[in-house]
Amino acid sequence: MGIRSISTSISSKPNVVIPYNHRLAPLFIRQTLYSLIPQGTEHIYVIGIGSNRISGDSLGPFVGTLLKNSFPDHLTVLGNLQSPLDATTLVPELTSFTFNKNSFVIGIDSVFGSEEIVNSIVINDGPIVPGIGLGNILPPIGDCGIKGVVLENDPALKNSLLCTDLNLVYTMATSIAKGISLTVRQYFKYPSNHPLILIR
Repeated sequence: MGIRSISTSISSKPNVVIPYNHRLAPLFIRQTLYSLIPQGTEHIYVIGIGSNRISGDSLGPFVGTLLKNSFPDHLTVLGNLQSPLDATTLVPELTSFTFNKNSFVIGIDSVFGSEEIVNSIVINDGPIVPGIGLGNILPPIGDCGIKGVVLENDPALKNSLLCTDLNLVYTMATSIAKGISLTVRQYFKYPSNHPLILIR
Protein backbone atom coordinates (compact mmCIF):
# COMPACT_ATOMS: atom_id res chain seq x y z
CA MET A 1 0.00 0.00 0.00
CA GLY A 2 1.33 3.45 -0.89
CA ILE A 3 0.40 7.03 -0.18
CA ARG A 4 -3.33 7.82 0.03
CA SER A 5 -5.70 10.49 1.28
CA ILE A 6 -8.48 10.52 3.85
CA SER A 7 -10.95 13.30 4.53
CA THR A 8 -10.78 15.28 7.74
CA SER A 9 -13.11 17.65 9.53
CA ILE A 10 -10.23 19.83 10.79
CA SER A 11 -9.00 20.99 7.39
CA SER A 12 -10.61 21.43 4.00
CA LYS A 13 -7.75 19.49 2.46
CA PRO A 14 -7.46 15.73 2.91
CA ASN A 15 -4.88 14.18 5.19
CA VAL A 16 -2.09 12.26 3.50
CA VAL A 17 -1.64 8.76 4.93
CA ILE A 18 1.65 6.87 4.49
CA PRO A 19 2.39 3.35 5.80
CA TYR A 20 5.08 3.76 8.45
CA ASN A 21 7.39 1.10 7.00
CA HIS A 22 6.98 1.87 3.28
CA ARG A 23 10.43 2.02 1.69
CA LEU A 24 9.47 5.28 -0.07
CA ALA A 25 7.90 6.89 3.01
CA PRO A 26 10.59 9.62 3.31
CA LEU A 27 10.03 10.58 -0.35
CA PHE A 28 6.25 10.71 0.13
CA ILE A 29 6.77 12.92 3.19
CA ARG A 30 9.11 15.23 1.26
CA GLN A 31 6.66 15.47 -1.63
CA THR A 32 3.80 16.41 0.70
CA LEU A 33 5.75 18.88 2.83
CA TYR A 34 7.31 20.59 -0.17
CA SER A 35 3.83 21.24 -1.55
CA LEU A 36 2.76 22.88 1.73
CA ILE A 37 5.69 25.27 2.30
CA PRO A 38 4.82 28.80 1.10
CA GLN A 39 7.12 30.60 -1.29
CA GLY A 40 9.42 32.97 0.54
CA THR A 41 9.85 30.74 3.59
CA GLU A 42 13.25 31.50 5.13
CA HIS A 43 13.33 29.08 8.05
CA ILE A 44 11.67 25.82 9.10
CA TYR A 45 10.93 24.84 12.69
CA VAL A 46 10.18 21.32 13.88
CA ILE A 47 8.29 20.97 17.17
CA GLY A 48 8.72 17.43 18.49
CA ILE A 49 5.94 16.85 21.00
CA GLY A 50 5.97 14.00 23.47
CA SER A 51 7.70 12.26 26.34
CA ASN A 52 11.00 10.43 26.67
CA ARG A 53 9.52 8.19 29.38
CA ILE A 54 6.55 6.68 27.52
CA SER A 55 7.47 4.65 24.44
CA GLY A 56 4.20 5.31 22.60
CA ASP A 57 4.53 9.06 23.17
CA SER A 58 8.20 9.36 22.19
CA LEU A 59 7.81 9.93 18.43
CA GLY A 60 8.30 13.72 18.55
CA PRO A 61 11.41 13.57 20.77
CA PHE A 62 12.91 10.81 18.58
CA VAL A 63 12.44 12.93 15.44
CA GLY A 64 13.90 15.95 17.24
CA THR A 65 17.00 14.01 18.23
CA LEU A 66 17.53 12.66 14.70
CA LEU A 67 17.21 16.15 13.17
CA LYS A 68 19.08 18.21 15.75
CA ASN A 69 21.90 20.26 14.17
CA SER A 70 21.27 18.80 10.69
CA PHE A 71 20.72 22.15 8.92
CA PRO A 72 21.61 24.82 11.50
CA ASP A 73 21.12 27.75 9.11
CA HIS A 74 17.61 26.78 7.99
CA LEU A 75 16.15 24.26 10.48
CA THR A 76 15.51 24.70 14.20
CA VAL A 77 14.33 21.76 16.27
CA LEU A 78 12.49 22.12 19.55
CA GLY A 79 11.85 18.96 21.56
CA ASN A 80 14.15 15.96 21.62
CA LEU A 81 14.97 12.98 23.84
CA GLN A 82 17.24 15.09 26.05
CA SER A 83 14.79 17.99 26.39
CA PRO A 84 11.28 16.72 25.52
CA LEU A 85 8.25 18.96 25.07
CA ASP A 86 5.51 17.14 26.97
CA ALA A 87 2.23 18.24 28.56
CA THR A 88 4.05 20.11 31.35
CA THR A 89 6.86 21.77 29.37
CA LEU A 90 5.30 22.45 25.96
CA VAL A 91 3.40 25.67 26.71
CA PRO A 92 6.11 27.36 28.86
CA GLU A 93 8.84 26.55 26.31
CA LEU A 94 6.90 27.76 23.27
CA THR A 95 5.57 30.85 25.06
CA SER A 96 9.12 32.01 25.74
CA PHE A 97 10.38 31.21 22.23
CA THR A 98 10.38 33.68 19.31
CA PHE A 99 9.84 32.34 15.80
CA ASN A 100 11.49 34.16 12.90
CA LYS A 101 9.42 35.95 10.28
CA ASN A 102 8.66 34.02 7.10
CA SER A 103 9.02 30.70 8.86
CA PHE A 104 7.16 27.40 8.49
CA VAL A 105 6.41 25.29 11.58
CA ILE A 106 5.94 21.51 11.54
CA GLY A 107 4.37 19.92 14.61
CA ILE A 108 5.07 16.23 15.25
CA ASP A 109 3.23 13.97 17.68
CA SER A 110 2.09 10.41 18.17
CA VAL A 111 -1.69 9.93 18.19
CA PHE A 112 -4.53 7.46 18.42
CA GLY A 113 -6.48 6.82 15.22
CA SER A 114 -9.07 4.67 13.51
CA GLU A 115 -8.23 1.02 12.91
CA GLU A 116 -7.64 1.61 9.19
CA ILE A 117 -4.79 4.05 9.75
CA VAL A 118 -3.01 2.53 12.78
CA ASN A 119 0.73 2.17 12.04
CA SER A 120 0.57 5.03 9.53
CA ILE A 121 2.18 8.45 9.26
CA VAL A 122 -0.46 11.14 8.67
CA ILE A 123 0.33 14.62 7.35
CA ASN A 124 -2.25 17.39 7.59
CA ASP A 125 -2.26 20.95 6.30
CA GLY A 126 -2.89 23.06 9.37
CA PRO A 127 -1.91 22.92 13.03
CA ILE A 128 -1.61 19.80 15.13
CA VAL A 129 -3.57 19.71 18.41
CA PRO A 130 -1.53 17.73 20.93
CA GLY A 131 -2.86 15.94 23.98
CA ILE A 132 -6.40 15.22 22.75
CA GLY A 133 -6.01 11.44 23.05
CA LEU A 134 -5.05 11.72 26.73
CA GLY A 135 -7.56 14.45 27.59
CA ASN A 136 -5.02 17.27 27.84
CA ILE A 137 -5.97 20.77 26.70
CA LEU A 138 -3.01 22.19 24.77
CA PRO A 139 -2.87 24.92 22.11
CA PRO A 140 -2.75 24.12 18.36
CA ILE A 141 0.80 24.05 17.04
CA GLY A 142 2.34 24.53 13.61
CA ASP A 143 1.47 25.30 10.03
CA CYS A 144 1.22 21.59 9.34
CA GLY A 145 1.24 18.44 11.43
CA ILE A 146 2.90 15.05 11.07
CA LYS A 147 1.26 12.43 13.25
CA GLY A 148 2.32 8.86 13.90
CA VAL A 149 -0.76 6.72 14.55
CA VAL A 150 0.59 4.27 17.13
CA LEU A 151 -2.65 2.85 18.59
CA GLU A 152 -6.33 2.50 17.78
CA ASN A 153 -8.57 5.20 19.22
CA ASP A 154 -10.04 3.01 21.95
CA PRO A 155 -10.25 4.20 25.59
CA ALA A 156 -9.28 0.72 26.74
CA LEU A 157 -5.90 1.08 24.97
CA LYS A 158 -4.78 4.37 26.57
CA ASN A 159 -2.47 2.59 29.04
CA SER A 160 -0.89 0.67 26.15
CA LEU A 161 1.15 3.80 25.32
CA LEU A 162 3.56 2.68 28.04
CA CYS A 163 4.41 -0.53 26.19
CA THR A 164 3.99 0.48 22.54
CA ASP A 165 6.42 -1.27 20.20
CA LEU A 166 9.52 0.92 20.23
CA ASN A 167 10.60 -0.40 16.83
CA LEU A 168 7.35 0.98 15.36
CA VAL A 169 8.01 4.39 16.92
CA TYR A 170 11.67 4.49 15.88
CA THR A 171 10.91 3.39 12.30
CA MET A 172 8.26 6.11 12.04
CA ALA A 173 10.67 8.67 13.50
CA THR A 174 13.44 7.75 11.07
CA SER A 175 11.11 8.02 8.05
CA ILE A 176 9.77 11.38 9.25
CA ALA A 177 13.24 12.77 10.00
CA LYS A 178 14.54 11.70 6.60
CA GLY A 179 11.46 13.15 4.89
CA ILE A 180 11.90 16.51 6.62
CA SER A 181 15.62 16.51 5.81
CA LEU A 182 14.92 15.81 2.15
CA THR A 183 12.46 18.71 2.18
CA VAL A 184 14.92 21.15 3.76
CA ARG A 185 17.72 19.98 1.47
CA GLN A 186 15.61 20.52 -1.63
CA TYR A 187 13.88 23.73 -0.57
CA PHE A 188 17.07 25.51 0.51
CA LYS A 189 19.16 23.97 -2.29
CA TYR A 190 21.72 22.09 -0.23
CA PRO A 191 24.02 19.73 -2.16
CA SER A 192 22.63 16.23 -2.70
CA ASN A 193 25.40 14.71 -0.59
CA HIS A 194 24.43 16.70 2.52
CA PRO A 195 23.66 14.13 5.28
CA LEU A 196 19.97 13.57 5.98
CA ILE A 197 20.21 12.71 9.67
CA LEU A 198 23.06 12.81 12.14
CA ILE A 199 23.37 9.59 14.13
CA ARG A 200 25.63 10.07 17.14
